[in-house]
This record gives sequence, C-alpha cells and structure tokens, in this order.
Amino acid sequence: MPRRAITVLTGEKILITGPAGRIAYGLARSLAADNEVWGIARFSDPDSRAKVEALGVTTRAVDLADGPLDALPTDFTVLLHLAADFSPDDYDRAIRVNAEATGRLLEHCRRARAALVMSTVSTYKPHPDPWHAFAEGDPLGDSMAPPSAPYSVSKIAQEAVARYCARSFGLPVTIARMGCAYGDQGGLPIWHLAAVAAGEPVRTRWDPMPYSPIHDDDICAQVEPLLGAASVPATIVNWAGDDAVSVQQWAAYFGELLGAPAEVAVEPIPGASVGSVGDHTRRASITGPCRVGWRDGFRRVAQQLFPDRLAAVEPR
Repeated sequence: MPRRAITVLTGEKILITGPAGRIAYGLARSLAADNEVWGIARFSDPDSRAKVEALGVTTRAVDLADGPLDALPTDFTVLLHLAADFSPDDYDRAIRVNAEATGRLLEHCRRARAALVMSTVSTYKPHPDPWHAFAEGDPLGDSMAPPSAPYSVSKIAQEAVARYCARSFGLPVTIARMGCAYGDQGGLPIWHLAAVAAGEPVRTRWDPMPYSPIHDDDICAQVEPLLGAASVPATIVNWAGDDAVSVQQWAAYFGELLGAPAEVAVEPIPGASVGSVGDHTRRASITGPCRVGWRDGFRRVAQQLFPDRLAAVEPR
C-alpha cells in the first residue's frame, strides 16, 4: 500500500473529553497549536488540569455522566470523545459514563461536522485462537478484560448509543475500536517495560498473549482521516497497529534493550479473551499504513525512559 502524507487538522474548534488521559493528552498536545481546543473532565486533580491548560487548551470541569453541559459551547466542529470509566465492578456506573454520557455529549455536539467515539478491541467475543485478528464484523461479547470487568459490556452499550445518535441527529460518526496504544505517556507495553527494568515479572493472562500495539505518533497522524471517514450510519473501524505482537515477544525485546532477563508470569483468567489482535485492513484503507513499527516504537520509548540502561542493540 502506498505511503500517505500526514494530514493534520487545522482551524477547527475541537472538543476532547478526558484530555489528561493517556491517549487524549497526546492528541491534545498535537492539535492545540493549530486549532481551538477545549478539554472537559471532572479534573479532580488540579495538577492534571494545569498540565492540559499548559498546552493551550481551554478546560471546563464537567461530570459527563450526571453534570450539566451548560458551560460548553454548541459550535464545536469536531468532537473527540475519549473519556471512559474503568470501574472494577460497578456495572451501573460504567454504563452511565460510557454509554449514557456518550448520548448526552453527541446530542450537545450534534452540529459538529464529525465525531470520533473511541471504543475498544475488547468489545469482541473471545476467540479460542489467541492470534485471531478480530475484524469489525466479528461477534461482540464480554471479553472480561481485567482489571475492569464492566468495561467491554459498557463499551458495547456505548457503541449502540453512538450508532443511534449518528442516525437520529444526522451526525457523521466514526466508532474507533482502540487496540493497544502506547507512547511517552505510558500504555500496557510501557508498564511491562518498567517491570523488566525493575527486575519484576511481566504479568499477562495467556501464553502467547498477542496485541496490536500502536504508537501515539500514528494515533495523532490517523485522527484526521478517521474523522474524514465519519458517516451516517456510523463508520466502525479497528484503531490498531499493523503488527500482532505477544507480551512474551515484547518482554523479551525489552530484556535485550535493557540487558536484563525478562520473566513473564502467566496468570489465566477463566473465560477472558486470550488474544487482543485487531484486523487493521479497514483502518489501513482509510489511513494508510502505520509509520512506527513496534520494535522502533518500543526502542524509542525505552531510550526516553531508561537512557542510561539501554543496551547497544541495533533496531531490527
């Protein structure tokens, strides 16, 4: 597939939910210079709000589940809805925040030209083959994703609400099922990198336990074409990287980079999905291929976080 030029959003009035979050912060950082960016969250931590505002983002403290939206304008041209609830066991709250609040927000922003609602690859029904690449038409189901049991169920509910809003309000929507995001703000592989650096075992629930890691640079580069693909009915697409990589593989690579042995502790969770690979075919047709390969991306983050320990290993 030919390499596409990076398309960047400019001159938009953008609302980002959960802007201090791991993925949303990187997007806010990439968009704030050339757009009018607003960010909403509960902001219970003043430091996190200050960090977002330092990017040039206008913030408002809003409880999406239960609070009023009166403090928000209604003339946003783009909505990036990334905020989510990760309650460990409160299904009612998870559905209220992840599903009901999505409806309230899309109704409020119904005049936007496009909205991106972030869902998750963990909405798919578990498959017995850990390397199965879930395609957008595969059955949905409870993946029992730890440590947030209600997460996949509430995100399926969110998708249903977003699909209804697209049709009811005539609002072009992209529902993007995020895979395994990582970058300088963290992410599952980076938590595992820290474990290897500390000499602690990397914990996962199957052997092998594959994911589709995607670097923040690719997420930022792909948000504009994904918004461009928004439609009525809603477009549904996996937002996952091009490579399927197991925890065992990346832990071993981190061990090579840091010159430290990597131990992987497998702790099965009965009924839980044993793989989280997203078929990237549809996404690649919209965005083109990812630019950051998994080894290059992991090495870059390791260099940022542990420059003194990075072993002299040439990127492969």
